[in-house]
Amino acid sequence: MELITGGAALPDRLRGGIVALGNFDGFHAGHQAVVGAARDWARKLGRPALVASFDPHPARLFQPDVPPFSLSTIDQRAEWLHDFGMDGAVVIPFTRALAALSAEEFVHDWLVTRLGVAGVVTGGDFTFGRGRSGSVTDLSRLGLANGFAARVVDAVQDGGGTISSTRIRTLLREGRPGMAADLLTRPFAIRGVVEHGAKLGRTLGFPTANMVLGDYVRPAYGVYAVQVTLPSGERVDGVANLGIRPMIEPPIELLETWLMDWSGDLYGQTIDVALVAYLRPEMKLDGLEALKAQIAADADAARRILKGG
Repeated sequence: MELITGGAALPDRLRGGIVALGNFDGFHAGHQAVVGAARDWARKLGRPALVASFDPHPARLFQPDVPPFSLSTIDQRAEWLHDFGMDGAVVIPFTRALAALSAEEFVHDWLVTRLGVAGVVTGGDFTFGRGRSGSVTDLSRLGLANGFAARVVDAVQDGGGTISSTRIRTLLREGRPGMAADLLTRPFAIRGVVEHGAKLGRTLGFPTANMVLGDYVRPAYGVYAVQVTLPSGERVDGVANLGIRPMIEPPIELLETWLMDWSGDLYGQTIDVALVAYLRPEMKLDGLEALKAQIAADADAARRILKGG
């Protein structure tokens, strides 16, 4: 799959495709329904199957001080879309100039001129154009005028209502990663570069891989059973503390992961830490020996969960 970013031109071989259009942060079950409809339509017509999304998220442009809320990085989404069978993914730079385009101008400049689409698929709540003035009805009308068809996919429902990124963020903030994983169709995973830390875990016999959270949504602070994907693709069980480390001064927000039954040097390397189960909130204990005992207990609990016990 080809990833086109920064406003680069779409290769000719990908023009004339069927495009799933939206934000697709997290690529959850609802997003997969939209993208799957575009893929299947493209395959039926023998055309390229594409996804077009926006970066940064529009909320980040207009509300720069809003707390971090991302469920995925562009690289993660590109991998999922590749595995989903898409031919290309276009990341449209969301700038003030783009936001100022009318619905008609967006369709002409991007869908017709830059992408040369034959068809577009969106969710029913998709909006576009200056002030979010364009609806899916407008997209269908403008498509007819510009030589492409537009289709709408209904929202995906489960027992709790509509599957949405907002609902998934809420579940993560409430410390319910398993329920979030059901909606995502995979555990929520934080991808980052392993950094040097205070080395306290190494002193206690539990060396950790430390990562900053960046633009990711902040799940509930606490201890998690996790699965770590290494640069080699190997998966390792672990236990992680996500939070501000109340026993260490000064408090610094980190994701600290101890990879159980594994040893090696990961500094400077990129890993994925998938949150499988929430074990307990952060707590301040009575000294380092108590902390060491608690980490061992957390590791035992994580092993039981990850092994299905």
